[in-house]
Amino acid sequence: MRIQRRDKKAADGQLLCYHCGEPCTDPAFQFDEKSFCCDGCRLVYSILNNNQLCDYYAFNERPGQSQLHKPGPDKFSFLDNEQIAARLIPYKDESHTHVLFNIPQIHCSSCLFLLEKLYKIEHSVISSTVNFERREVSVIFNSRTGSVRKIAELLASLGYEPYISLNDLNKQKPAENKMLIYQLGVAGFCFANIMMMSFPEYFGIDSGESGLQAVFRWFNFVLALPVLLFSSLPFFNSSIKSLKHRYLHIDAPIALAIVITFIRSCYELFTNTGAGYFDSMSGIVFFMLAGRAIQDKTYRQLSFDRDYASYFPIAVTVVRNGEEIPLMLPEIKTGDTIVIHNEELIPADGLMTRGSAAIDYSFVTGENIPVIRTTGDLVYAGGKVSGSRIEILVMKEVAQSYLTDLWSRKELKQTGEKGRSFVHRISKWFTWIVLLTATVTAVYWSLADSTRIWPAVTSVFIIACPCALLLSNSFTNGNMLRILSRNGFYLRNAQTIENIGRINHIVFDKTGTLTAIGDMKIEYAGEILSDAEKKLILGICSNSSHPLSRALCEYFRDLSPEKTPDDFQEFTGEGLYAILGKNCIRIGSYSFISGKKDPLQKGTEVVIEINGIIKGKFLFSNKYRSQIGSLIRHLQKRFVLSLISGDDSAERNPLRQLFGQKAAILFQ
Repeated sequence: MRIQRRDKKAADGQLLCYHCGEPCTDPAFQFDEKSFCCDGCRLVYSILNNNQLCDYYAFNERPGQSQLHKPGPDKFSFLDNEQIAARLIPYKDESHTHVLFNIPQIHCSSCLFLLEKLYKIEHSVISSTVNFERREVSVIFNSRTGSVRKIAELLASLGYEPYISLNDLNKQKPAENKMLIYQLGVAGFCFANIMMMSFPEYFGIDSGESGLQAVFRWFNFVLALPVLLFSSLPFFNSSIKSLKHRYLHIDAPIALAIVITFIRSCYELFTNTGAGYFDSMSGIVFFMLAGRAIQDKTYRQLSFDRDYASYFPIAVTVVRNGEEIPLMLPEIKTGDTIVIHNEELIPADGLMTRGSAAIDYSFVTGENIPVIRTTGDLVYAGGKVSGSRIEILVMKEVAQSYLTDLWSRKELKQTGEKGRSFVHRISKWFTWIVLLTATVTAVYWSLADSTRIWPAVTSVFIIACPCALLLSNSFTNGNMLRILSRNGFYLRNAQTIENIGRINHIVFDKTGTLTAIGDMKIEYAGEILSDAEKKLILGICSNSSHPLSRALCEYFRDLSPEKTPDDFQEFTGEGLYAILGKNCIRIGSYSFISGKKDPLQKGTEVVIEINGIIKGKFLFSNKYRSQIGSLIRHLQKRFVLSLISGDDSAERNPLRQLFGQKAAILFQ
């Protein structure tokens, strides 16, 4: 049964997009009695509607992703290269091809429903399966009628653009440690059966059944051998390696305790003086291996071992002999001319030879206000292009770019004594203390009662086995990583948990940390604008892709544009010019409007001129996150706080009020 919902409005009465839930600023995007924020969302709805897949909207309300900035038609042209496409194909024959894509946009049951119904939209698709936990979709398609590029463009058209990076192609995914799983399985099997065979010892056995008691004890001995010779190998190997380097690892006393427990148990078994401690030995090994397996699984799920290549495209378009061909990044050489389209990342340092654009360097610097670059300007790797297509003459290869150098700095990767877990730092002292205690115990009982030396010494090692310490470390850290990541807080490794406990001074970055990326605070200074003038401004800004134009469109989202401009021109890096009816409007920098520099300018501003009269200007500043004030007040009770920013000092006063007079605040 299809569920039809009416258009809904936000708390302020603004109409929301039926597909993605974003505010609808343009009433022109209507279809099937529903409102959409852009033509992209309307197109996705029409695709689903034509293929009878509108149940997609029944699982969750407005489940789609905004389609305001859809990828260009040549976004996945590099997948036509068979060598590149083959990296994404785990299996292929004459009739079937399997391809695996990473889809970060997967977030709800509607996504699962749609992505597993791709065969209804594209006839070349045979089946598709979603791994929700890993955000991956595996697609099987007909090799004769489909292609990897075709499937990627289909997913992108539905709002699930595949994330394909150079790093993901070149790097093997962290493999599961199968040997650890085998060792854990053997230890678990033997431990469970030894415990079962030990029940007669726990509850007592009749003296007349001593023969049966001996069978149980020897059976436990046989089961303990695989635990000692196979499952315990990780502890023995790490202990031997640490001793070779003259360092006592935490596994050293554990390995010693396992050996002594086994020897003591064998002695009791062969002399018929007891059942031994085979159950304790196998239990120690099983639980310690279980803790390590849980930690390994958590690390594999987080998988934070990324480098700069994780964020670059696999290939870019290169102009050679007048032709545009896709090339993988490692094949790009100094002197090549590469083509970068709107919303694409610059992969290498170079000189802009054609076009002009606003470049967002927030990936490199953290500052989200783009900088304008034109022909002849030097551009750096990591910047995202906003605007028309540009051409760049490569000055440095990808592996030698500024971003690569920044990522590879040694001072960011240095580790020392502070980077070690407290477990390993105390293990060397712990082991010597255990050995000293055992020696003192042996000396004491040799003088007091020599018959009790052996039981006393072995008891020291068995009881002092630091399994509880190691268990708490592995189980707790692994579980904490899992819980934190589920709540959107990702740590690179378990050691970071312990490092956090030693923090006494917190230094904040401003842009993107205290401020909300993509959300600017806008203030107007000048003559009061009428509703008609506001609609004129909205009309001209809605035709521009510049970030400041988008911000103004959001600022006037309660209005609808008067009409489409009769004449529109965008001067990259300067401003906009348009004629709407009888009105001539110019919007841009003060120098663009007046031809001279504004001596009073502070920060980013946009000047408005209507019919030759300067009406005023919009001042752009960062908007702080809603709960940052309460967070700062809470942290000030326990930590020293500071702030650094690459921006100018225009916001010194509000930040001083936020952090207080004692905090160090540095700009530029």
